[in-house]
Amino acid sequence: MPHPAPLHLAVEIDGDGAHPAAWRRAAHAPGALLTPRRVAKVAAVAENAGFTLVTLEDDILPPGSAAAGGPAGRLGGVERAAFIAASTSVLGVAPVVATSYAEPFHVSTRLASLDHVSVGRAGWVLAVEDTAGAARAWGRPRVEGVAALRREAVDGLRVVRDLWDSWEDDAVLRSVATSRYLDRARLHYVDFVGETYRIKGPAIVPRPPQGRPVVLAPAGLVPRELVDLVDVALVDGPSPAALGRAAADSGASLAFAELEVALDTPTATAAERIADLERFAGWDSVPGRPPGRLRHTGSAAGLVALLEELSGVVDGVRLRPLVLDEDLSVLSRLVLPELFARRVAARPLPGRTLRATLGLRRPDSRFATGPGAPRVPGTRPRSVVSAVTATTTAAAAPEGTR
Repeated sequence: MPHPAPLHLAVEIDGDGAHPAAWRRAAHAPGALLTPRRVAKVAAVAENAGFTLVTLEDDILPPGSAAAGGPAGRLGGVERAAFIAASTSVLGVAPVVATSYAEPFHVSTRLASLDHVSVGRAGWVLAVEDTAGAARAWGRPRVEGVAALRREAVDGLRVVRDLWDSWEDDAVLRSVATSRYLDRARLHYVDFVGETYRIKGPAIVPRPPQGRPVVLAPAGLVPRELVDLVDVALVDGPSPAALGRAAADSGASLAFAELEVALDTPTATAAERIADLERFAGWDSVPGRPPGRLRHTGSAAGLVALLEELSGVVDGVRLRPLVLDEDLSVLSRLVLPELFARRVAARPLPGRTLRATLGLRRPDSRFATGPGAPRVPGTRPRSVVSAVTATTTAAAAPEGTR
């Protein structure tokens, strides 16, 4: 029987760890958490260990650990991702960005810029903001109910993808001989009209190196009939078998399992470390954490065995370490090297985009008008008549209203 394809390994590196009281066991001074040095250090450890990508949680409100006396602030996810992209060479970077209230045009611009900075290593973890506090912080009416939150997420995702596509790959000429920077026939209006806003387009940033940064989304957030909008589904389940079923049901090109980990360290067992933190806050009380998420507590060897089992049912795993300063070290020394030796997982290769690393093809612009270019039924690309230079393109920014 053929061996399953190697797992892609991701790790969540927001804050000090997955536990709301993780900061109490951190190996740095409290004030160091919100510094570039801390961000760069954690990213360097993840890259050197061989992770495919890191993800960065984000929200307009303070992190959940603030309720447990922890950090009451965080640096923006996209800003941290850009810093990581500039200080790494092969590591994928995927910030969490919600479109419940943020303008899709701005989301598109920021993520396209991230892909340019990283030379094709950007991803995007699609999310929702479902609290009254988030709505107040944005100064917008609250989006209430599962259906409305999904609608905003899907509409935002569609608009962002279309804005990435609004510049064809060869739209930028940079011709000194003709004094032309752009081919205006290869810029296109998006002309999106949704239930709560409309976007005209085009983007003000050239098409990202990957065409579209890799989109990751929790399974079920995007309806099954529109799952082609997502590249990676993030699936939850209490066991490998349940995760396998969730991966198959997701319908996405790839499925990554969500896995919480607390490992034995040279100074304390995983159980002792968890008990120490549970005195201050419960791990299961993390806001937004779904019930029944798979968790490994114990030895590095046990985690290796679990990941080998998961390699037969999912394409990747996103690890959520209990405490980054403790668990990431064990992952780097004992877990990932063994996975690579067993060929259960593979390191990302230098010079490859995140899409190439994940085995995803680079998509064509859906507005492309060249010979053989793909066209979406029912769409009529319309070229921008006023975009001649980068400056005039900016002037043609989307007419977006909510």
